[in-house]
Amino acid sequence: MVNIEPVLYIGTTQSFFAGLLIATKKPTTTANRVMAAWLFMICIEMIFALLNSKVIEMYSFPFITFTYGPLLYLYISFMTTPGRKFNPVELIHFVPFVVFFTVSVVFRSEPLVRDLRGFFEPDKLMPLRMVYSVSFFLSITTYSILSFIKIKKHQSNLMDLTSFTSQRITLNWLKVLAISFYVVYVIVFILGGLKILGNYIPFDPYFVVFAFITLFSMVYSFYGIKQPVIFGEVLHNERNGEKREAEKYSRSGLKDEQAEEYLTILLDYMESEKPYLDGNLTIHDLSLKTGISRHHITQVLNEIYGKNFFTFINEYRTREVIERFSDSRYDHYTILAIAFDSGFNSKSTFNSFFKSQTGQTPSKYRENLAGITE
Repeated sequence: MVNIEPVLYIGTTQSFFAGLLIATKKPTTTANRVMAAWLFMICIEMIFALLNSKVIEMYSFPFITFTYGPLLYLYISFMTTPGRKFNPVELIHFVPFVVFFTVSVVFRSEPLVRDLRGFFEPDKLMPLRMVYSVSFFLSITTYSILSFIKIKKHQSNLMDLTSFTSQRITLNWLKVLAISFYVVYVIVFILGGLKILGNYIPFDPYFVVFAFITLFSMVYSFYGIKQPVIFGEVLHNERNGEKREAEKYSRSGLKDEQAEEYLTILLDYMESEKPYLDGNLTIHDLSLKTGISRHHITQVLNEIYGKNFFTFINEYRTREVIERFSDSRYDHYTILAIAFDSGFNSKSTFNSFFKSQTGQTPSKYRENLAGITE
C-alpha cells in the first residue's frame, strides 16, 4: 500500500504559501485572486484528506475537485481580459460543488465508496455513485475544453494586437497545464476503472490524484507568480471593439475612400519611420503614432490589405532582414543578430516568416546571396 501522507504534507504546505504569495502579489487583480483561491482550495482538500484518513470521516467522497475546472476557466477568462470585474452570475459555475458538498456531508456516516471494487455493488447508494462519477467526468471535460478554447481565442486575437509572441502574453503555459490537467484526470478514471473491475493495480488511484495536484500546484504557482498583467490597455480596447469586429465591421462607418487613405498613411509611415524595428510594437503604439484608431487599423489591414497586424509587421521585418543580408556592413553579424536588430524577438517566428516569404531558410538564403555576390 502506498503511503500518501508525505505527498499530502508537501502539497498542503506548498499550496498554502503559494496561494499566500499570489494573494498578496502586486498589482492586485481578479485573476490573481482566482488563482490564490484555487491554491487555497487545493490546500483545503489535502487537509481534509489527512483528517479524513487519520482523525474523523468528514465526507463520503471528494467534492472540492468540482471547483478546479471552474477556477481554471475563470482564471483564464480574467487573465485574458484585464480590468474585467467578477460578476455574481459567474457563481453558477460552482453549483455542482455546492450540491456535492451537501450530499457528501449528508452521507458522511456511510461513505459511498470505501473500496472501488464495490463501486457497482447493487445497494441504495449505487445511483448516487454513478451520478457523482459522471458529473465529475463531465465537469473536468467541459471546463478543460472551455479553457483550451478560451486560450486559443486569446492567441488568435493577439494576432490583431501585437507584432510579437512571448510566453507572458500567449499563455502557452496555461494551455499546456489545461491539457495536462485533463489528461491526468482521464488517466485517474482509467486507473479507477481497472480498480473497479478487479485488483489490477496495487495502489489507490487517489494517490495519483494527490501526487498530480501537488505537482500541478507547484508548476501553476511558479508561472502564476511570474505572469504579469497582459497588455491591460490594449486588451481593454480590444474588448470594447471585439463585438464590432466580429460583425465584420458592418457598423464602423469607415468608407472605402477613407479606408484607402488610412492604408496609404500606414504604408508611408512603415516605410519612412520603420516602427517595426521595435520588437515590442503593438497596434496601440501604431495607433498613437499615426492617429488612426486601433479598430480602423485592424479593419483596413484585414479587409483591404488581407493580413492581420502580426503578419503585416513581421513581413516588414523579414524584408528588413533581406536588405541587411545584402548590405556589406552586416556581413560580420550573425543571422540571429540581424533578425533581432530588425525587430524580431523570437527565432521561431523569424524562421517561419522568412521561409514563407522566400521559400528558403535564412542560412540557405544568405549562403546563396553570398555566392551570387562573389
